[in-house]
Amino acid sequence: MKRPLIVVLNGPNLNMLGLRQPEIYGEATLDDVEQLCLQAAERLDVTIDFRQTNGEGELVSWVQECRGRASGIVINPAAYGHTSIALLDALLAVELPVIEVHMSNIHRREAFRHHTYVSQAARGVICGLGIRGYAHALQAVADMIEDEG
Repeated sequence: MKRPLIVVLNGPNLNMLGLRQPEIYGEATLDDVEQLCLQAAERLDVTIDFRQTNGEGELVSWVQECRGRASGIVINPAAYGHTSIALLDALLAVELPVIEVHMSNIHRREAFRHHTYVSQAARGVICGLGIRGYAHALQAVADMIEDEG
C-alpha cells in the first residue's frame, strides 16, 4: 500500500534559520527541521516532500501542485501568512487538510503578526513550539488523512 504524501512547505527567510534572530527562532537550521520531519514521517508511515522558497509565486505554485498529488499540507508561510491572499486562495482551491505552523508564538509578537490569511484555509494552527511544531503538524495531518480514509 502506498504511503500518503504530506507536503511540507516553508516560506521566506526560513532558509536563514539558525542565523536569523536565534532568540526568537532558536538555533536549529532548516536542515534540522527537515530531519525532524523525516523522522516524524517514518514514525507516522507517511512520505513527505519538504521544500522552502523565498518567492510567493513559487509557494503558490507548489500549493497548486498538491491537488491530486498530495494527501495533506503542512505549511509555515512565514511572512506570507500575514500578507498573501494569493496563498490563501491556492490553499482553499486544493481542498486538502492544511495545518499552519509558526515556530514563534505569533500572538506574543507585533500586532501585524497576530492575523494570518493562511489560518482561514487551515484546519489547525500550531505556533510557539519551535521546530517541534512541525512534528505535531505532521501528526495532525496524518490523523486527518486516516480519519477521512
